[in-house]
Amino acid sequence: MFPFNDILPMILVNIEIMLREPVFWVVVVLVVLQYRRMHSMRESFYGVPIKSNWNEAATAIVFGLVGGLLGSVLMVVIGVTLTSGLIFIWPLAIILMLINARFICFAYAGGILALSRILFGFPQINVSQVLALVAVLHMVESILILFSGHLGAIPSYFRDRDGRVVGGFTLQKFWPIPIAALAFITGMDVPPGSVDMPEWWPLIKPGVANPENVIYTLMPVVAALGYGDMAIARNPAQKSRISACYLALYSLVLLLLAVVADHSVLLAVVAAVFSPMGHELVIYIGRKTEMQGQPIYVPSADGLALLDVIPDSPAWRAGIRSGDVIVAVNGFPVTRRSDFAAISYAVNPPLQVEFFSRRKRRLMHGKLSFNKGEKHLGILSVPEGAEAVGVVDVSTAGPLGRWFLNFWQRHKRKGDTPPL
Repeated sequence: MFPFNDILPMILVNIEIMLREPVFWVVVVLVVLQYRRMHSMRESFYGVPIKSNWNEAATAIVFGLVGGLLGSVLMVVIGVTLTSGLIFIWPLAIILMLINARFICFAYAGGILALSRILFGFPQINVSQVLALVAVLHMVESILILFSGHLGAIPSYFRDRDGRVVGGFTLQKFWPIPIAALAFITGMDVPPGSVDMPEWWPLIKPGVANPENVIYTLMPVVAALGYGDMAIARNPAQKSRISACYLALYSLVLLLLAVVADHSVLLAVVAAVFSPMGHELVIYIGRKTEMQGQPIYVPSADGLALLDVIPDSPAWRAGIRSGDVIVAVNGFPVTRRSDFAAISYAVNPPLQVEFFSRRKRRLMHGKLSFNKGEKHLGILSVPEGAEAVGVVDVSTAGPLGRWFLNFWQRHKRKGDTPPL
């Protein structure tokens, strides 16, 4: 039986040590700056000032602490250690990011390094350990996405498969992750007070000549996880649940492959290839289901369809939410944004509004009234017609990737095949 009662206090102590380290708070500041950037994007899209919501960053920090505890437990149970692979993963991940921003994920650098080790013997890394680390980080990320990936979604405009401008949401999350990570040393006597581990542990061996002489220890480290997605054919909560399930499945398969990679060169190759290709498949399926699905944030024949509602605004207090359809205002039917604007301009608030609630699936009534200092009703309708202001470019190509695409397109227009 695994000695959780002995290990868990050690993990908590190491996490507490990391919370007192300046480097952790540097990561926290970087995460907070990302949420401030997202707040600015939201304000820019609405075109009106929005009250700062520090709860969004605070919630991310709390979830990051929970994710760090979970990741630490998983790494200890499996036996994932911090190896020299990290020395190679970070530089390669940064280089790959110049090709495409999403390639900064360790799934790509880890897979490439593992494959290089198998085929060419370089660099000197433990293939199973590196791939298991990638799997554990994605497993933690999937859980964080499941419970908080939809929070703070940013309203956006996209082009669907037919080229229409439709409404949707950009999902972006960042979490600071304090981790109690395993490390090992060799050639030492077992110190007093050590914990006896089960015979089956670790699932992944450290890859040293005499594993029976290995002494494991815990050390505090800090990491950061990020999530980016879009929701067009589903609402943000539905989309984040689906993304979490796909990512969890990917991490489980990769972890199983990492565990068996030590037993066969062929299995090691399969694991190394699956690390980046499986991650690409998760992204491809996620985007295809949104782009090929039926958009839900589009004009409605029944009234004025809403993309989003500002929290604590007059519309929010009236019970109106994202995806609802305003049918009438003060008894006058509305079908377009111009209808609503004309009525709200001609009639001073409070306004009596009738709307169809997507959540409750029935017609409801509410009153739109301003509090002191308020000037905006707080609603954002879906795009109408071919308006393209604020359309999101779903491409994540980095500087090198954009250069190559431009280079290819220039030669393609000339009818030449660019040299490779």
